[in-house]
Amino acid sequence: MSALWYFEDINLFKILCPHKYPAYKKDHQLNCYKKRDYIYFEQDAANKIYLIDKGKVKIGYYTEEGDEIIKAILTKGEIFGEKAILGVDKRSEFAQSIDNTTAICPVSKDTLYELMRENASISFKIYKFIGLRIKKLERRLQLLLYKDTRTRLLEFFNELCEDYGYLCDETGDHVIKHPYTQKDIATLIGTSRPTLNVLMNELKQENIIDFTRKELRLLKKIA
Repeated sequence: MSALWYFEDINLFKILCPHKYPAYKKDHQLNCYKKRDYIYFEQDAANKIYLIDKGKVKIGYYTEEGDEIIKAILTKGEIFGEKAILGVDKRSEFAQSIDNTTAICPVSKDTLYELMRENASISFKIYKFIGLRIKKLERRLQLLLYKDTRTRLLEFFNELCEDYGYLCDETGDHVIKHPYTQKDIATLIGTSRPTLNVLMNELKQENIIDFTRKELRLLKKIA
């Protein structure tokens, strides 16, 4: 899986933000949110997409029993609410800020359609991005349903390596500098933070990973 979510090496924020276009910049502004503020709720009208200028946003939904299911945690340069482009009228999930300095650029469907009509390459990139995201969500749900916690964690490390990793020439390790806290990771793989801590320490003892607060290293190839 790649990106939760960057589109290959392309920052969609830079491509789509109306602030980049003189015709739209004048009447456009960023919306700021504190931690736990909602950007939208389930069943809200799906008439905009959103670009993250800074901060972090979690995307999820609630089960009939009231349990919270997190689908993604997104960071600077990523987009969400993209189903609006496909003609979906109502939100099927919520979006909530999990940072005290989150800044969001909302883009109306009409504005986005104009940008897409004016530039075919933008249309291609957006639709390809949506396809990649759908595939990633399907894979994540399969892991949650059918794999144990250790396997889910190792798969997630593979994701991080694809998205944020590079090969260290001196040691041969894959070094990963990513934006997620341990709480974020636990949420994304569907486990508790204490369980995550136990698993990470076990993997460290087995010389599969090493880690600090700001860096993760893959010492062995994860199958």
